[in-house]
Amino acid sequence: MSAPRVVLGVAGASGAALGLSVAQQLAQMGAEIDLVTSHAARRTLAEECGPDGFDRLRAQATRLHAIDNIGASIASGSVPVAGMIVAPCSMRTLAAIACGLDDNLLTRAAGVQMKERRRLVLLTREAPLTLAHLRNMTAATEMGAIILPPVPAFYLRPAKVAEIVDQIAARAIDLLGVAGSTAQRWQEPPSA
Repeated sequence: MSAPRVVLGVAGASGAALGLSVAQQLAQMGAEIDLVTSHAARRTLAEECGPDGFDRLRAQATRLHAIDNIGASIASGSVPVAGMIVAPCSMRTLAAIACGLDDNLLTRAAGVQMKERRRLVLLTREAPLTLAHLRNMTAATEMGAIILPPVPAFYLRPAKVAEIVDQIAARAIDLLGVAGSTAQRWQEPPSA
């Protein structure tokens, strides 16, 4: 079986470490990664992950696509990919996806996933949520996207932020269905 090809979009919302963790985990499983980042994502990566944040992300990718290159391979449904994760997904990116506004490569690639009935996992990042955010989440869900807010699995009792980030990233990858389960699962306590 060949390695899955996955599109990874990184938008400018806080939570840049989520995109980095998704990329690292996909690369470890041998996936081909098509990476597209917004301009704001590069800034957020630098501020939240250090000045080398984008370079570390880029190092995991098989292909890097410019945000304004709407002629890139991932802009076409004829190019087979296993699906797409947007981590983090800003509310601007969510709104564009929900409205079919394919105005850059990230939102176009997401639209392609939906029209081709492929998995699209959006790690939407904002709090609290406005009615517009909720309606956009509903619209994207109705079109087939999976909304996965980066909410910690507290029942796993994480000791470090990195554990929380890695668990959320693994859960997003699990939702693509490209490999066996990688996220930690709830374990029922032993009976008394």
